[in-house]
Amino acid sequence: MDPSRMLAFAGVALLVILFPGPSVLFIVSRSLSLGRRPALISVAGNQLGEFAQVCAVALGIGAVVAASATAFTVIKLIGAAYLVYLGAQTIRTRHAAADTAAAPTGTRRRRVFWQAFVVGISNPKTTVFFAAVLPQFADPRLGHIPLQLLVLGLLWAGIALVSDTAWALVAGTARGWLTGSRARLSRVRAGSGAVMIGLGVALAVSGRPTSS
Repeated sequence: MDPSRMLAFAGVALLVILFPGPSVLFIVSRSLSLGRRPALISVAGNQLGEFAQVCAVALGIGAVVAASATAFTVIKLIGAAYLVYLGAQTIRTRHAAADTAAAPTGTRRRRVFWQAFVVGISNPKTTVFFAAVLPQFADPRLGHIPLQLLVLGLLWAGIALVSDTAWALVAGTARGWLTGSRARLSRVRAGSGAVMIGLGVALAVSGRPTSS
């Protein structure tokens, strides 16, 4: 690929990723409610879900979602419902023992990972963004457009992985300071669950992004 195009895309990706959005709020909420390690697992799952969207764009599926109001709405409502479900579960289990979240079992780690994957893959706004932006940085003269889109997607995922990991570590450190007592820990988890529910509601009532 043309290095100048990749550098330009990296600049755009960095600006978008550094601005705290739904993914950052989700990761911070998971870090505050579950702890640092589960949050880092959530970062990996969320980024894999977003890269799956890049693959969909490279295969042409993203263009279908971007163009179809029905497909966009269905995926949006699924993602919104799942965020509300995760938020409600976090509030319901807010009194769970602190060490359960801090040292998750293998089964729990897998569940946390796939929950984050579903959140990452079920945000149609990200699909529309990728479908609108990625092709602008591909060079038709070089051919292999799907492969170029995948490379750009990997670049996005790498930048997002570093940024989201930093957010998870900062929130995990704050969690240790905020959760000196079991009562405070319960309140933090309840607040994190409320944030996820709010994200779900905001996604459900939001419209389709427009591109110029």
